[in-house]
Amino acid sequence: MKAYLLVAEDDPKQAELLRRYLEHEGHCVAVVADGRAALDEVRRRPPDLLVLDVMMPRVDGLDVCRILRRDSHLPVLMVTARSTEDDLLLGLDLGADDYLTKPYSPRELAARVRTLLRRTRTVAAPPTEPPLRVGDLVLDPVRHEVSVAGTPITCTPGEFHLLKTFAAEPGRVFTRDQLLRRLHGIDSYITGRTVDVHIMNLRRKIEPDPRRPVRLLTVYGIGYKMADG
Repeated sequence: MKAYLLVAEDDPKQAELLRRYLEHEGHCVAVVADGRAALDEVRRRPPDLLVLDVMMPRVDGLDVCRILRRDSHLPVLMVTARSTEDDLLLGLDLGADDYLTKPYSPRELAARVRTLLRRTRTVAAPPTEPPLRVGDLVLDPVRHEVSVAGTPITCTPGEFHLLKTFAAEPGRVFTRDQLLRRLHGIDSYITGRTVDVHIMNLRRKIEPDPRRPVRLLTVYGIGYKMADG
């Protein structure tokens, strides 16, 4: 799956290594060295995926992600030397779709890129796949659109994929491990709390009162499910 990728990395050697490796994979790659340039490039020529380092000058990666999520569902793979779970969850809470900690191999990053592209490219959805309707929630897999009671909802690719999983089988209980495998496959950096953050973000967007959810329900001791409607 070939794509146009934007790499935001302020370490010239690391940026060049990534550029060469991803181009060897067949992708077209642009490189910028700071957050401001990343935002400008996304607006000038939106990429299929953004590889975003957290620690950058001018505007750091967390702020870039926060700004992008105001009006974009561009897939974001966040890269950082910070390896604590709190840092990981903060990045996901701001809208990153995946999170890779340094040091990492270019091969692992390329594999994450392939996974995100498969999951987020709307062309992967069959053109005749009908919208999913659960109560007043409507999810259109082809247009990558979600609405609740007629009001459009903006979702990150990860949130959309998770919501589609629930909407396709309302009433079914999914464990955190099942949801993690749907999102990321088997990954030593990802924990069950990743799912909790995605659920929390979705509840903010689709629930009348996120503190008292009526759509995305917790099944204590097991996982989550979508109410039948």
